[in-house]
Amino acid sequence: MGRRSERLSRVGMLPGDMTGEGDVIQVVSRAFDVLRCFEGHEARLGNLEISNRCGLPRSTVSRLTHTLTRMGQLVYLPRDQKYRIGPSAVAMSTSMTRGLQLRNLIRQRLQDVAEQLPGTVGFVIPDQFHLVYLEFGRAANALGLHETTGSRISMASTAAGHAYVAALEPEVGDALLVEMEREMPEAAQALRPRLAANRLHLKEHGYVTACGLWSAHINGLALPLWSPQYQTYVVLTIGLLSAMYDETRLHDEVAGPMLELGRTVGALLQGAEAEIFNGRMDRKPLPVTPKNNHKNTDKITRTEELNGLEARARRTGPAGSLRAGDGRR
Repeated sequence: MGRRSERLSRVGMLPGDMTGEGDVIQVVSRAFDVLRCFEGHEARLGNLEISNRCGLPRSTVSRLTHTLTRMGQLVYLPRDQKYRIGPSAVAMSTSMTRGLQLRNLIRQRLQDVAEQLPGTVGFVIPDQFHLVYLEFGRAANALGLHETTGSRISMASTAAGHAYVAALEPEVGDALLVEMEREMPEAAQALRPRLAANRLHLKEHGYVTACGLWSAHINGLALPLWSPQYQTYVVLTIGLLSAMYDETRLHDEVAGPMLELGRTVGALLQGAEAEIFNGRMDRKPLPVTPKNNHKNTDKITRTEELNGLEARARRTGPAGSLRAGDGRR
């Protein structure tokens, strides 16, 4: 398959799917490649840096950054001769974060588990060969992991990535791995040997572990959840110091709390998705806790909010299985 076809396949289309419109599709795909280079609103990049990051010719990058600047997706900084994310991109991303009450409740649950173990717990979504943190919780004494909302992590060298690929239908996961071998061969080499074992362990136990892949000092455990909103798997993942939690302790002491977290978050995603993500819950005021109340009262209030959402989720019932080929197992 040629380079043009490879880029079209990233968006799920081949050249013959839209005769005469392939060039347009390619431009859109490349524009998103450029925007993905900006990790965080404060990132500042020149055309050469963008070219190196996304593997596009500098002349192509120059045309794209010029167009994206005119659209407001990027802003040009004359003094630095670099670009940063523009107001239109910020506005678009902000509009996608509606349903913050749900995300706040998820973050509180992540924080509870992070403090219990302790470690760094993340709620991540896939983006090509990486995953992006939507929310996170971190214990005060957690060391070694400092991801925050918006951080990108490798799919090939993290427990989250291995859990995500293992959850996909085999033909979908295999196709993703083939494309990864073309674009990032070293990453694919780290993922492929473990894929069969990961699929089996996920099927039998509901989670995947990865010890020392991202760092020799960090061990991880992750489990995938189907998201009706995004029509893909999101992943709950935790990273812990390997000196404190070897693989045996991951199975014995970490898997239980993480699986319980998965049941809670999964119920919210499945049952409350329609009510929360369409904005209706955003209009409901959150309970106001008097300033003289103790921390325990705050925790009780949060628990009552979450229990209410969980009750609605249970009444809705589990989502029915989707047709083959959507990536679900």
